[in-house]
Amino acid sequence: MDQQVEQAVAAFRSLLQEQLARVDAMAHAKAPTDWQKAAHIVIGICPGDGIGPILMRETRRIMEYMLQDEIASGRVELRNIDGLTIENRQAVGKAIPDDVLSAIKACDVVLKGPTTTPKGGTLESANVAMRRELDLYANVRPVVVPQEGIDWTFFRENTEGEYVLGSRGIEIEGQLAMDFKVTTDLGTKRIARAAFEYARQNGKTHVAIVTKANIMKKTDGKFSQLCHEIAAEYPDIVAEDYYIDIMTANLVNERTRNKYQVFVLPNLYGDIITDEAAQIQGGVGTAGSANLGDNYAMFEAIHGSGLRMMEEGRGEYANPSSVLKATAMLMRHIGYADKADKLENALLVCNESERRLVMTGNATGATCKEFADYIMEKL
Repeated sequence: MDQQVEQAVAAFRSLLQEQLARVDAMAHAKAPTDWQKAAHIVIGICPGDGIGPILMRETRRIMEYMLQDEIASGRVELRNIDGLTIENRQAVGKAIPDDVLSAIKACDVVLKGPTTTPKGGTLESANVAMRRELDLYANVRPVVVPQEGIDWTFFRENTEGEYVLGSRGIEIEGQLAMDFKVTTDLGTKRIARAAFEYARQNGKTHVAIVTKANIMKKTDGKFSQLCHEIAAEYPDIVAEDYYIDIMTANLVNERTRNKYQVFVLPNLYGDIITDEAAQIQGGVGTAGSANLGDNYAMFEAIHGSGLRMMEEGRGEYANPSSVLKATAMLMRHIGYADKADKLENALLVCNESERRLVMTGNATGATCKEFADYIMEKL
């Protein structure tokens, strides 16, 4: 037993040194990219697993249509990146194979299809690995339900919390297992500033800081404290603390939920509560997600790879709305707000106001291609 304890202590020491090195890297990061001045923007397209290649096939077709002038002039390049599949990742034992990671880093932004993460074992989530490797610290997820007065934007810290060391905990065989949660000053301040800056630029007056600081006093307590330090620089914006458990209840309280505007929260809580918010909007298939860093960005659907749909032969009926919302976020990020608006408006018409075609996930509704054709017609 003593030997196992010493091994665990040595493993923890290594993790602590690694995280301190990450803090040092954040402190010396290069200046953010100004996308408005970029002469050439490479958009990497990773199809992913399951229904991913089907969704991305139709999404690429829409992107090629919308960006045809920019592609023709050479300002924008769409570059397919193969190999980010569960089979390839398991074969090499890496969340992102080395050649795939190199290809991703050769791009400026990435549009990624859903990827499968196995239960158990040691193979890390491709999403978690990509966020860490590209330092994509802000996961931004908008949820809008106009008829209910809901206009929420979630800023989930993306590179810390329980996920940064989620596959590297310590186990004393037959006795116990421990995982670790990480909260850094620099990491918290930059996600807080991203949330408050977004609120200021978009005329928002309220930011909800969501933690479990009454229980997780060191990590969540630090997160709340640092968010309030940043909030002091934005006196026109009200910053309020909420615990994650009551906030999950508040989002389904129809009498008061429309008072919320912007949320900032640690990694795990953000992962869970944004799925709840997406369900209120109409399901996880309706929500897109941006993963933003200072020099790279990755955009994706928030749903999984739909392996059951593929097993049941329903893959062609997968709804591309979530990936298309992510595509709109991508276009806005690289400076094409007008094109993002057009795509978002087309999605609103096709999914809400007109609904000439309905996605049901099976043969009772439209196929992915038919829905994409419908979107292009409205564009």
